[in-house]
Amino acid sequence: MLTQTRRAAVTGGIGLLLMALLAFVANFVVVEKLVTRGDTAKTAGDILASEGLFRLGVAAFVVIVVLDVIVAWALWIFYGPTSVSTFAAWFRIVYSGVFLVGIIHLFGALRLAGSDPGLMMSEVDTFFDIWNLGLVLFGAHLLLLAYLTFKSSYVPTWVGALLAIAGAGYVVDSIGKVIFAGYQLDIGTVAGFGEVALLVWLLIQGRRVTIPEDRVQTV
Repeated sequence: MLTQTRRAAVTGGIGLLLMALLAFVANFVVVEKLVTRGDTAKTAGDILASEGLFRLGVAAFVVIVVLDVIVAWALWIFYGPTSVSTFAAWFRIVYSGVFLVGIIHLFGALRLAGSDPGLMMSEVDTFFDIWNLGLVLFGAHLLLLAYLTFKSSYVPTWVGALLAIAGAGYVVDSIGKVIFAGYQLDIGTVAGFGEVALLVWLLIQGRRVTIPEDRVQTV
């Protein structure tokens, strides 16, 4: 059991690291470079001029979805098969499904870039809207991980605190963008430190973690 838990910790840490790298490429190297919100003509031109790069970004998003499911399983094993950890895993898996639905609209945007730029921009906006709504589920996942961290005796409470801030940040940002027009806060950007803290701790300490034999299984 101990070996399985350590293996799950390392798997989760590696998965989170790969996701962070892919997310950087997809978001900042591709989407931020090629998509100009509110400028349909420029976005269509940039996507057509860098179609290969755009496809690379979409592919990175798809791989992230797969890694999300793997990480959900790894963290479920790491924290123990309890009711709360099961809910946490399912929140992440369902979020991944929602995100995948959003990604499909990016394929639609690529197909329409040369023929109907207006509809293309609608597809891009739909991607962002679906992703934003999905982040409510992801935020709930992080809040449950924070709870599990606080209840455990083998993960530092500061990791749990950062996860709680991250989860709350995603939920607040997502709901704020739905309720308030022109919502400007971007708590999720800062909240990313919570995920980084978890992946670093899992990679460094996960393989050496000691799980108490009397770990509660009914949390």
